[in-house]
Amino acid sequence: MNNDSKSKILTIPNILSFFRIALIPLFVWLYCFKHNYPMTALVLLLSGLTDTADGYIARHFNMVSDFGKALDPVADKLTQFAMLVCLLTRFRLMLIPVALITIKEVSTGIQSLIVIRKTGTVMGADWHGKVTTFLLYTMMIIHVLWYNIPFVWSTVLIGICSGMMLISFVMYVLRNLNALKAHKDGVNAIK
Repeated sequence: MNNDSKSKILTIPNILSFFRIALIPLFVWLYCFKHNYPMTALVLLLSGLTDTADGYIARHFNMVSDFGKALDPVADKLTQFAMLVCLLTRFRLMLIPVALITIKEVSTGIQSLIVIRKTGTVMGADWHGKVTTFLLYTMMIIHVLWYNIPFVWSTVLIGICSGMMLISFVMYVLRNLNALKAHKDGVNAIK
């Protein structure tokens, strides 16, 4: 991929990421004000499908851009955070993934900015981040559609997602620290 394609902003994958961000007010309105849970789940599913599509299109049609690598996770996290807060209005244990996503994204976001500044490298999502995203969307859609989900099932689903979020958080911290160490070692080797 040349530098020109890496710096593009207006690409199909980026438009899909902007579309996902635009869906957030719609599903919040459907869930919190209209109480239309099937439509909320449908919009959330559409958001998840466009997330999968933008990654596929970016990789297979050479539309990967540094802007897209940054925008895609922002769209994901805003969507996940907004839906988790909506669910928190009915399920108090959603506070756990809300807190985890906040801590994880703020701290790894700061680390990623440091990595970009020091190394010039924008890193994409790893496998554990993708698994976490899949589990979160699955858990959220189940909670949206299964209005009277038993407390035990709700707790198990929230626990699985929270556990994977914690594992992913640790792995991203380690990845960022390793990238910084490798860069520092490379700089020291040149001196």
